[in-house]
Amino acid sequence: MTGKGRELADMMERRKVDILCVQETRWKGSKARSIGAGFKLFYYGVDSKRNGVGVVLKEEFVRNVLEVKRVSDRVMSLKLEIEGVMLNVVSGYAPQVGCELEEKERFWSELDEVMESIPTGERVVIGADFNGHVGEGNRGDEEVMGKFGVKERNLEGQMVVDFAKRMDMGVVNTYFQKREEHRVTYKSGGRRTQVDYILCRRGNLKEISDCKVVVGESVARQHRMVVCRMTLMVCKKKRSKIEKKTKWWKLKKEECCEEFRQKLRQALGGQVVLPDDRETTAEVIRETGRKVLGVSSGRRKEDKETWWWNEEVQDSVQRKRLAKRKWDMDRTEENRQEYKELQRRVKREVSKAKQKAYDELYTRLDTREGEKDLYRLARQRDRDGKDVQQVRVIKDRDGRVLTSEESVQRRWKEYFEELMNEENEREKRVEGVNSVEQKVDKIRKDEVRKALKRMKSGQLVLTTSRWRSGSVWERQQWNF
Repeated sequence: MTGKGRELADMMERRKVDILCVQETRWKGSKARSIGAGFKLFYYGVDSKRNGVGVVLKEEFVRNVLEVKRVSDRVMSLKLEIEGVMLNVVSGYAPQVGCELEEKERFWSELDEVMESIPTGERVVIGADFNGHVGEGNRGDEEVMGKFGVKERNLEGQMVVDFAKRMDMGVVNTYFQKREEHRVTYKSGGRRTQVDYILCRRGNLKEISDCKVVVGESVARQHRMVVCRMTLMVCKKKRSKIEKKTKWWKLKKEECCEEFRQKLRQALGGQVVLPDDRETTAEVIRETGRKVLGVSSGRRKEDKETWWWNEEVQDSVQRKRLAKRKWDMDRTEENRQEYKELQRRVKREVSKAKQKAYDELYTRLDTREGEKDLYRLARQRDRDGKDVQQVRVIKDRDGRVLTSEESVQRRWKEYFEELMNEENEREKRVEGVNSVEQKVDKIRKDEVRKALKRMKSGQLVLTTSRWRSGSVWERQQWNF
């Protein structure tokens, strides 16, 4: 992944890939970050020289993330809610053939724990580099795999088949008859093998229409991307309207400010003094602002951290991709050297473009106008670093995820009824307390409504409480 994030996003955009599992990222840390073009990478790694796994999501699915589990630098999973359907995406990286048996057993134990924690009714897709060969043919294993593997099965491949049997899953790659070129996932020198697989529950195999290896991409040197097309049967929900904001910032320009002032006077009937009716006046001002200044599209701006992805870099990446394809078709030393040279050139172009973009950014941040850019970049970095953008669903008493709006509201109601009405043990101190006996008024609904109107948008009231004489708290609940 080092130096290839934007190139990976470009490949996913061209190939129309929505979700991508990546292995051997060699990035240290437990974070999420934007890699450009609206794609976001969730990753976990312990060592910057080995291992590391991650999952890349398209922008439209980032807000659907409910949970991220980073088990180890070889296993991680994401839970998504897509139109009421729960989809779990697991990225795995199995130890190589020469690794210790203890390390291999630990990997399979971690993968088993992840699968056991997922409810049976939820969909699961595993994209992993298992470093094993399941082999061609499926005699005796027809329930978990097809006939279209590559070469002979080895011990590591048998572990994959055994895992599929334990978890009632199918090895998707092997069910589709493709040319060998579209089944081989790893090529290095004279070796051509199949070690990268996609697995899903056997009951969901009917939702998969195709699975093959993509040839001609050059993001990874030896491994090839395995693409699977899966169609989810979902219940369409009514989409919420995009919030469009008035471009009040245009009032900084003198000509816009003067035009707005004139239009506002016309809307108010030529009055210089504003009317006493605040609500009517505010609505006239907002309407005039929308007409004169315009409104935003409501969409998020393109990621500003990839300004350096200019035409020169894109041309270099395109030449490198063509050189890789040429070398795959004709394995001559001349083609190999050409590909190696273009790889080095792309690294230099990316480094130069990044340095130039950051120099311009630092120069702008030193100015007064650059202060806003500084805060905006900080907010963007904080937003991109969060796994879950917003809490959209909750779990019930038994740990099942509730997706419908009615069930979520019902669960919140149950939770607060228990919270407000449950009597907990507490120590009573009556010594030295002067008791004041007087009539205590009930908290009225109109008081609560007034308090809510004074609050800023985005705040949440969990309880309404009032301090009473005699050290007593009074709480009440209403349904609005």
